[in-house]
Amino acid sequence: MKILVTGHDGYIGAVLVPLLLDAGHEVVGLDTGLFETCTFGAPPASIPTLRVDIRDATGADGFDGVDAVVHLAALCNDPLGDLDAELTYDVNHRASVRLAELAKQAGVPRFVFSSSCSLYGVAPGDAMLGEDAAFNPVTPYGASKVYAERDIARLADAGFSPTFLRNATAYGVSPRLRADLVVNNLVGHAILTGDVLVASDGTPWRPLVHVEDIARAFVTVLAAPRERVHNEAFNVGQTTENYQVRDVARMVEETVPGSRVRYAPGGGPDPRCYRVSCDKLAARLPAFRPRYTVRTGIEELYAAYRSAPLTAADFHERFVRLRHVRRLLGERRLDRTLRWAAPESAAVA
Repeated sequence: MKILVTGHDGYIGAVLVPLLLDAGHEVVGLDTGLFETCTFGAPPASIPTLRVDIRDATGADGFDGVDAVVHLAALCNDPLGDLDAELTYDVNHRASVRLAELAKQAGVPRFVFSSSCSLYGVAPGDAMLGEDAAFNPVTPYGASKVYAERDIARLADAGFSPTFLRNATAYGVSPRLRADLVVNNLVGHAILTGDVLVASDGTPWRPLVHVEDIARAFVTVLAAPRERVHNEAFNVGQTTENYQVRDVARMVEETVPGSRVRYAPGGGPDPRCYRVSCDKLAARLPAFRPRYTVRTGIEELYAAYRSAPLTAADFHERFVRLRHVRRLLGERRLDRTLRWAAPESAAVA
């Protein structure tokens, strides 16, 4: 199978591409290269790449002979999405729908969209949210995923089959590391300062999933019979892996020698608070078997951060997506639309 992966050079994509190659697929990337300098450890696998912003993609951009599109490219978390809400909708909603339309017009039969449990936003009481739960996003990022799912689903027909993977909050080691994810952040702070620094009051619930398990979910969906995944949404993770942030902090404290949990002054409850059920994915696609728990992921991060080693400068700047983008803006390497300012920055790799 020939697979076009957008955003292949990001946090999830850098883990997904080797798994697709190992599964025998031919893989082509489409990526603007925004995070190519955010390498942690060994660099990602090299594949043929079209250096194109998804907002500027055309029918000629890589769809020839493609059997499936895996669409990961996005402004990828809530703080980055808040940088400019309209840009978030432009990239995550409108450009995603247009990409799906181009894929359909080119005769690509499968389209797997990287959505997010952020579209649930906040849930009352002890509700465990399945895929039929109401959407209640509290950020432009979450809302953009709601709109993209809605409009891409309308394209589904006998010749075009979308699937929506609503990833829980990711964690774990990737060649394109992110330090702005809660588990990755807590472990990094513990190693660098001795403090497991909790920014909120620790009470919010989060569904958590290892980045490699997210990647394996995509591989499993691509291998699944069409009728099992056609125009379906799946929460990606494990139902048992919903945690309050304070419980994650305690696990980090137990793993990193000499560390202690500390709550940031003024940290209140985070409005993003929800738990999700991943039972549909487990029942519909039993071949998907997650390999990590939060505790084993914390242990993996601790070992990786120590061996790399992780530096404070990288942890606080290069591996924080919002700060990295702001630095590129400040250096005028990106324009106000987050496109490369110089034409040579968009050369084909």
